[in-house]
Amino acid sequence: MKILWITNILFPDLCKELGIKELVTGGWMYSLAKLLISDSSVKLAVATVYPGKILMHKELNGISYFMLPLQGDNKRYSKKIEKHWLEVQSEFKPDVVHIHGTEFAHGLAYIRACSRKNVTISIQGLLSVYERYYYTGIRNTEIIKNISLRDILKMDTIFQQRIKMRKRGLLEHEYIQSVDYVIGRTNWDKAHVLTINPKVNYLFCNETLRSEFYQHKWSLKGCEKHSVFVSQAAYPIKGLHQVLKALPSVLKKYPDTKLYIGGSDCIPHNLKEKLLQTGYDRYILRLIKKLNIRDRVIFTGTLDEKEMCNRYLKSHLFICPSSIENSPNSVGESQLLGVPCIASYVGGIPDMVESGKTGLLYRFEETEMLSKAICDIFGNDDLAELLSLNEQAVAARRHSREVNRNTMIAIYKAIC
Repeated sequence: MKILWITNILFPDLCKELGIKELVTGGWMYSLAKLLISDSSVKLAVATVYPGKILMHKELNGISYFMLPLQGDNKRYSKKIEKHWLEVQSEFKPDVVHIHGTEFAHGLAYIRACSRKNVTISIQGLLSVYERYYYTGIRNTEIIKNISLRDILKMDTIFQQRIKMRKRGLLEHEYIQSVDYVIGRTNWDKAHVLTINPKVNYLFCNETLRSEFYQHKWSLKGCEKHSVFVSQAAYPIKGLHQVLKALPSVLKKYPDTKLYIGGSDCIPHNLKEKLLQTGYDRYILRLIKKLNIRDRVIFTGTLDEKEMCNRYLKSHLFICPSSIENSPNSVGESQLLGVPCIASYVGGIPDMVESGKTGLLYRFEETEMLSKAICDIFGNDDLAELLSLNEQAVAARRHSREVNRNTMIAIYKAIC
């Protein structure tokens, strides 16, 4: 059975072969790919785009890789890439084509060029829904006040980012309307997919996470007490601003609290960094100064898989404060490790977190509830330990590598 994956990233083996820096995103896909090729019935090819001029094909560690040349913005549809998809289809002759995500346009070009037959899409996020909540929790006046020079030159203010996401959502609708099979994992994504295409066959399969997170377990004794970790904060949907607003109330009760934030520091240290500062960066910086919490906030820089896992393990609790999500892998990773998890009650997160049992939930808008949830875990070791044990048990089942591999292979066979 020959399976062609269409992805948005280059896998680590390919990055090493090309001598380029490995990406820190998409590790869960690579983990699943390695599991799939351990089954002798599966021959896997992975195709994506790169900023080159020719179609490239490489065989590395049991996987065939196709790199399709694409100049310019991959968020816009390019008809030029259709001829390359025809070449890939002719050379590999896939039995099933699996497109991972609807965020970019090159997968849609395969469908238009090569037909919808035996094509399935995995839902990651849904941009057509996400855009509704793009800057929830930030007033329009605050967005305007913090527009940066970089935003003006790139025509990329928070307002414009939302408009761009809305336009990409139109392509997303065409993706879902153009296939007979969609793979999802939450009641939230199922509801939206079936609204867009009531005739589609909705297939369920949970995510397999990055390998490192199956090898460690959190302990209360081993963590830094009163430390909080937020893994992503690059744009408004991820909700860092809400955590910052909640922090002063926590500090009144636990003044030694520290907030660790995955990603680059929003505070510029030189002229170049200042020129590259986004409007959201400026808003976050002003919010930190206004709340007088600069000494409590630590930006970790970009973390690779092992560094990210270690940061989770050192933290007293993890927060997923997003204004909208499907089933964030960050929550799954936190639960698999057993790090007490707090998450906003949005999208598909309620399918992952049972409040009071496998984490704590709160309304995204109500930062007071977030403050209370943090203090509840800080002040009750029994609660932290209970959440940790329950999370590990449910996450081990949900993210079972063997179960998810077998489920995915069964899905491919059914489509064939």
